[in-house]
Amino acid sequence: MVHGTSDITIRVAYGSLAVAIVVLALKGFSAWTTGSIALYSDALESVVNVVTAVVALVAVRLASRPASATLPYGYHKAEYFSAVFIGIFIAVAAMLIFREAWLGFVNPRDFKLDPLGLGVSVAATAINAIWAVWLTRTGREARSPALEADGKHLWTDVLSTIGVLAGVLLAAATGYRQLDAVLAAFVGVTILWSGWQVIRSSVIGLMDVAVDPAMLKQIKEIISVNATGAIEAHDIRTRQAGKMTFIDFHLVVPGAMSVEAAHTICDAIEAKLREQVAGAQITIHVEPEQKAKHSGIIVV
Repeated sequence: MVHGTSDITIRVAYGSLAVAIVVLALKGFSAWTTGSIALYSDALESVVNVVTAVVALVAVRLASRPASATLPYGYHKAEYFSAVFIGIFIAVAAMLIFREAWLGFVNPRDFKLDPLGLGVSVAATAINAIWAVWLTRTGREARSPALEADGKHLWTDVLSTIGVLAGVLLAAATGYRQLDAVLAAFVGVTILWSGWQVIRSSVIGLMDVAVDPAMLKQIKEIISVNATGAIEAHDIRTRQAGKMTFIDFHLVVPGAMSVEAAHTICDAIEAKLREQVAGAQITIHVEPEQKAKHSGIIVV
């Protein structure tokens, strides 16, 4: 299951790179034909999209590698590191945009409403919107932090471009040329916020965050229903690393139970957990009944 999911994420990552290159070319053409600083900033953000797509591709390929002697728990956290890098690069791009916006505000530039250029920008935005929805959904389903971060950033790009196009039309209608520079600064703010969100979610992942309460409740129910013959399960802990979910707990069994019987119970629990929790990696510590805490998960 994990291997198949990895194949999907790699294909989607290649698709993201192709889409990013196409959109960059379209937005670059739009900025060139109009001479708008705001549209130039929007095109600069597409350069970020290309870089983030490359980083995401490298990350998902690395994360798909099997565990090794050096990294026995696998390469899954590579996606979190890539997402942090993406967030930092987004922040650098925002600084460059702010610089262009300031220069444009101090020395306003003329721009023209080229119908072809504006139409190309609209087309690029439509492509980005479709791909952002698909990318975010696929990243969430495949539990890929890199793809989901890339998708969220693209959606921010879509919203900022819509605002830029509306503002460029308003600037042309009012004759207030400095509005073009203000809109460029607006683009910088939106992608800076996007970068912060990406870094924040990635750092949480690197800190071995536990599964959400709904998933934890499901895990406890699976253990309770499938631990027939045991007494209780306690000290359950979970953590997430990319596509993998690590689960460990203590299972209390009768002191007179044989090792083989206890092992059979563990096998039943592990099989059901792997069936219901994608990418589950399970560690069970078996204890005799005098170790019971009379708390935690009571076996049904």
